[in-house]
Amino acid sequence: MSDTVKRSLHQRFRGYFPVVIDIETGGFNPATDALLEIAAVTLKMDDDGFLTPDQKIHFNVSPFIGANLDPSSLAFTGIDPNDPERNAVAECEALKEIFKLVRKSQKAAECHRSIVVAHNAAFDNAFLNAAVARCNIKRNPFHPFATFDTATAAGIAYGQTVLQKACKAAQIDFDSSKAHSAEYDTIRTAELFCSIINRWQSLGGWPVVDVDEETGDAE
Repeated sequence: MSDTVKRSLHQRFRGYFPVVIDIETGGFNPATDALLEIAAVTLKMDDDGFLTPDQKIHFNVSPFIGANLDPSSLAFTGIDPNDPERNAVAECEALKEIFKLVRKSQKAAECHRSIVVAHNAAFDNAFLNAAVARCNIKRNPFHPFATFDTATAAGIAYGQTVLQKACKAAQIDFDSSKAHSAEYDTIRTAELFCSIINRWQSLGGWPVVDVDEETGDAE
């Protein structure tokens, strides 16, 4: 470690705890279309400010009652919602288990709230929020609308916005035959996000500031 002050995750993102999320669905409308897979990867930071993936969690999800399943979306992802070997769980169960891990990791990192990191994050965040509303979950650890979008960040850092191409530019192995699985895409997205943050850190990083414990605001 350098002679400068130790870096910490809660300093890096203004008190927010980044969690990489990927969701596979039965369509494009978060209000009507099924959530079929969800995965999350938490992150950790060393004293020099470099990020690495930490814990991961993944669920295959049963479509909620009345959910729409668009055949073209299922053909794209290759998901068969009726396959008994999926061992799918209700979306409420999946969310509660993921949120349990997120809250524990968030607390350990001394952060005041979590924030979604995703590739084309608006899509995943919209489906996440819709599922939270259907499940009537009152304690959502994630910010309702703020996100980190790796498609945008990779466009700036590597000149690529497609996940596979961005990973290739970042020298991250990517198996296209495994793509469009929430578990696989989340792991690759986590590695991509870490690569972008670490690339910036290697160029000099960010100025360490104190964060107000209650508001999360920089002082």
